[in-house]
Amino acid sequence: MNTLTIAWIGFPFFIGFIIYLIPKFDKYLAILGAIVSAAFAAELFAMPSAVTLELLDHFSVTLLVDRLSGYFILTNALVTAAVVLYCWPTDKSAFFYAQILMVHGSLNAAFASTDFISLYVGLEVSGIAAFLLISYPRSDRSIWVALRYLFISNTAMLFYLVGAVLVYKASYSFSFAGLAKAPPEAIALIFMGLLVKGGVFVSGLWLPLTHSESETPVSALLSGIVVKAGVYPLVRCALMVEEVAPIVEIFGVGTALLGVFCAVLEKDSKRMLAFHTVSQLGFILAAPEVGGFYALAHGLVKSSLFLIAGSLPSRNLKELKQKPIELKIWIALVIASLSISGFPFLVGFGAKVLTMKSLLPWQAIAMNVAAVGTAISFAKFIFLPRGGQGEAKPGFWAAVLLLLGALIAANAFYVEAYTLENMLKAIGTIGVGWLAYFLIFQRTAIKLPRMLEQFDHLVGFMSLISLLLFWMALPK
Repeated sequence: MNTLTIAWIGFPFFIGFIIYLIPKFDKYLAILGAIVSAAFAAELFAMPSAVTLELLDHFSVTLLVDRLSGYFILTNALVTAAVVLYCWPTDKSAFFYAQILMVHGSLNAAFASTDFISLYVGLEVSGIAAFLLISYPRSDRSIWVALRYLFISNTAMLFYLVGAVLVYKASYSFSFAGLAKAPPEAIALIFMGLLVKGGVFVSGLWLPLTHSESETPVSALLSGIVVKAGVYPLVRCALMVEEVAPIVEIFGVGTALLGVFCAVLEKDSKRMLAFHTVSQLGFILAAPEVGGFYALAHGLVKSSLFLIAGSLPSRNLKELKQKPIELKIWIALVIASLSISGFPFLVGFGAKVLTMKSLLPWQAIAMNVAAVGTAISFAKFIFLPRGGQGEAKPGFWAAVLLLLGALIAANAFYVEAYTLENMLKAIGTIGVGWLAYFLIFQRTAIKLPRMLEQFDHLVGFMSLISLLLFWMALPK
C-alpha cells in the first residue's frame, strides 16, 4: 500500500506533464487523474486501518491516509471530474487541463500530509496552479483577482512557515503533533495561515470576490475543493492535538454564523454561494471528528451550484425573479439547494444530522441558527420562477448529473440518519427558514458594504486574527 500511495500522489503530476507532450489527449488524461483518485479513495474506505509513510524520520515528515483523508480525496476526484466534463466541449487549452491536474495532485498531497513541511509544499503548489486558472481568461479583471488571491495566500503562508519553524524548534519535529509542545506564537502563525488559506471567518473575506469573479468551472473547483486544503489540516490538528481542538471549534461556529449572515442578505447569486462556502466551512470545523463527511457533502453540492449558477439568465437575484428559469435547470437547482439545506434523501441531510449530533452543548444553538440561515439563503433559489426558455451550456448536464447522482449515492455513508425524529427535525428547520424568508427576508433590501473585502483591509485582518489566536493559545 505504501508504494501505491506514493504512485497515486505522483500520478496527477506525471500525466499533467504528459498533456504538454500529447495535448490532443488533454481531456482524457485529466479525467483519468480524477478516476484514479476516486479508486484510491474507495480503497481507503475499504482498508481496516490507516497507512503511514515516514519520508524523513528525523524531521517527522510523514504522510497518513485513512478514512478522513478518503472523504477529502473522493471530493477532490468527483469535483475535478465534473469540472473536466463541464469544460469538455469548450476550447480550453491543454494548459488549462494541466493546471487542473496540478491543483488536483497538490490537493491530494495536502490531504495525505500530517506534517507542516509536506503540507506547505502542497498548499503552495495548489495556490500557484489556482492563480493560473483564475487568470486564465487574461482579462484585466481576472488578472487582478488572481494576483489579489496569490498575494493574500502567499503572505499568509509566510506566517505559516515561520510558525512551522517554531514548532520544530520546540519539539524537533514538523509533525502536527508538535503543536502540543509549541509556544502560543507558533500556533497563532500556523493557524492564521490556514484560516486565510481555507477562507475561514474574517480571514476568508478574500473569498467572495475571488470565487464570484472567476470563470464558472474555476469557481466550482475553488469552492468545491480548493478551500478544503486549508480546512483539512485544521481538522487533522484538532483530532491529533487536544489542546488546539477548542480553537478550531470556536472558529467553526464563528465562521458558520458570519458566512450565513452575509449569504442571507446578499443579492448576487455567485457572491451568495461564495459567502455560503465560508459558512459551510464552519460546519466542517465545528465538529472535526465528522468533518470529512461534511466536506464531501459540501464539495459536491457547492460545485454543482456554481455550475448551475453559470447557466442562469442573470446573477442578480432580483432580476431572476422576473426571468423564469428553464425547467430542467430549475429542477437541478432545487435538488442541490435542498441538499445543502439538509433535506432528507440527499447527502446534505445525513451530513447535517451527523454534525449536529457531534456538537458540544455550547455550539448547538449557534449551529442551529446557521442551519436555519442556510434554509433562508437557498429559498432564494428554490422559489425562483420556472418554465422559461434557455439552453444549458455544452457539457453542463454531464457534470451536473455526476454531482447530483453523487449527492444521492453518498447517503450510503450514513444511512443511520434516517429516523423519523431526524427527518422531522430537518424538515422543521427548513420550514422555519422558508417561513422567515417569505415573512422577512424576501422583502429585505439591505445592501452589504464591501469595504472589509478591500485589499488593504484583508492584510490588516491577518494581524488581528494572529493576535486573537495568540490570546486563545495562551495557557489558561
